[in-house]
Amino acid sequence: MAEITASLVKELRERTGAGMMECKKALAENNGDIDASAEALRKSGAAKADKKADRVTAEGRVGVASEGGKAVLVEVNSETDFVANDVNFKTFVDTVAQAALASGAADVEALKAAAFGDGVTVEEARTATIQKLGENIQIRRLVKVEGASTIGSYVHTNGKIGVLVELSNGSDELASGLAMHVAAMNPPYNKAADVPAEYIAKEKEIELAKMSDKDKSKPAEILEKIMAGKTAKIVNDVTLYGQSYVLDNDGRTVEAVVKAAGADVIGFTRLVVGEGIEKVQEDYLAEVAKAMQV
Repeated sequence: MAEITASLVKELRERTGAGMMECKKALAENNGDIDASAEALRKSGAAKADKKADRVTAEGRVGVASEGGKAVLVEVNSETDFVANDVNFKTFVDTVAQAALASGAADVEALKAAAFGDGVTVEEARTATIQKLGENIQIRRLVKVEGASTIGSYVHTNGKIGVLVELSNGSDELASGLAMHVAAMNPPYNKAADVPAEYIAKEKEIELAKMSDKDKSKPAEILEKIMAGKTAKIVNDVTLYGQSYVLDNDGRTVEAVVKAAGADVIGFTRLVVGEGIEKVQEDYLAEVAKAMQV
């Protein structure tokens, strides 16, 4: 039986990210063979990951990577905000984003097979991270942009909101500023032409219902002008181009700022962590009480 030294345990911990006792046990079971022990821990981690796979992951972070006219956003989910703010999780998200950019993966399934580093794939790294942090972790979404002359990116300080803006012409500074605007103001559409006609019709119907009988009885041409003004405001509120640019001190619209720069917004993507996922409401006191009974 080979001697299981502290340095051997330390090396295996650094290599796998597993706990000290797990490393010691794996080395003992594999007669001190560090390669065999690492493989055993990875297999064990996969088994643990499978057990956690059904847990709801509605927290997490958005990662971004960009270079040479290409950019990606990735959403990686965890079960709790506590893990989402762990430095190991943050590093994992950032590395996944870089792997997505380098590999050119078009979707999450392709990304899982991409190289993560140190001879492992993204999926293998995900499994190892689950083992290290003790929570279900899922790579939920991948957005890739390429071909635009300028791409602006922004991830909010809490890591929960990420934006990519595709700009034809224009500066990096403008593209980045527009990405911040989209993060803050959340416009559903880019330009007036992108707003569905049925949406406008429904909003006009609502505005008409809110009007007083006195206004409704006004001559048709006046009523039409009133409704045109209301429609224009509706369109401005829901489009990037119609909104007042948050970084412009003169209160100009995004459209005015973009056109003044000789640019054009091709499109944008905004990801918010956990959107569309039904969160499980945990009763913390009940969980503690249950744990005390085990």
